[in-house]
Amino acid sequence: MKKVLAAMSGGVDSSVTAALLKEKDYEVIGGTMEIFPDYEQKSGEEGGCCSLSSIEDAKMVAAKIGIPHYTFNLKDVFQKKVINNFVNEYSIGNTPNPCIVCNKEIKFKALLNKARQIGADYIATGHYAKIKKFNGRYILKKAEDSHKDQTYMLYGFTQQQLKHTLMPLGDYSKKEIRKMAKEINFSVHDKPDSQEICFVPDNDYTRFLDDNYPEITEKGPILDTAGNKLGEHNGLYNYTVGQRRGLGISAPHPLYVVKLDKENNAVIVGKDKEVNFKGLTAENVNYISVPKLTQKRTALVKIRYNSPAFKAELIPVTVNKIKVIFAEIQRAVTPGQSVVFYNDTAVIGGGIIKTAI
Repeated sequence: MKKVLAAMSGGVDSSVTAALLKEKDYEVIGGTMEIFPDYEQKSGEEGGCCSLSSIEDAKMVAAKIGIPHYTFNLKDVFQKKVINNFVNEYSIGNTPNPCIVCNKEIKFKALLNKARQIGADYIATGHYAKIKKFNGRYILKKAEDSHKDQTYMLYGFTQQQLKHTLMPLGDYSKKEIRKMAKEINFSVHDKPDSQEICFVPDNDYTRFLDDNYPEITEKGPILDTAGNKLGEHNGLYNYTVGQRRGLGISAPHPLYVVKLDKENNAVIVGKDKEVNFKGLTAENVNYISVPKLTQKRTALVKIRYNSPAFKAELIPVTVNKIKVIFAEIQRAVTPGQSVVFYNDTAVIGGGIIKTAI
């Protein structure tokens, strides 16, 4: 019997994941990560996934289906790999996606290592995606439920990680999962999906940064694209490319954030057309369906989680750097976010957006 560590966040998806695997005769162990920094630990109903209340929900689900449950203290590695990266990226004018970093560094690296240490063959999560093997290579494919597909957040997988990962929800819709949870009589069957950054429970990331990392706050000029000073900003992390509201300046026409210039500590604003871009460069590229990209090719790409995929040309620059030229102009390309490449439903790979072009 294969042993699997089911990563249980206390939500409906990971709860049903554990139940499905037990039905399939895996030896299932429930595991929840304790990752909140001490200054953000909360009790009661506050907090998102992996909060204290969510750990209790996971324990109750594990008891109900009759599996052991353990809590793994990953605070230190989470602080180092996720929170410190989050703070650093905002401090240099980027807009990070901490969930992507958490998947890469915590769930499918640190937690998978814990699973292997306790003799588990696999780690399992409640993500909506599919893992298949094709021509000797593990492939990450989109979920059947296109509205819940999470492959955009998972492009950081290595082949070894895919080999030891199970994602049983890829063939189901969210509606079906909630129905299963209700039939099993899980109390979390109607628990809302977490929409927050887990370590920022009130979803106010500027408050989080102001309260805990005031050293990154540095005021500077708001400039138009001609270099004229229009006002003053109160820290680059308060702004993102494409932003219109909250600039605190007046002009005869609408102004949008075009660029965050860390070198000069300046917010650059411009007219609507100036936040339209023809492409981007990306670094820290990871490939899944292919070992690497050696020549240019056409693919579908996504530049943010909730945006539709669109056609683009991928032009490899180095092993882990790529240029992406869009078939049609795209709006608000944001450094620090991720670009993910697809061949139909399979993930080719992805990387961190460095510059818009």
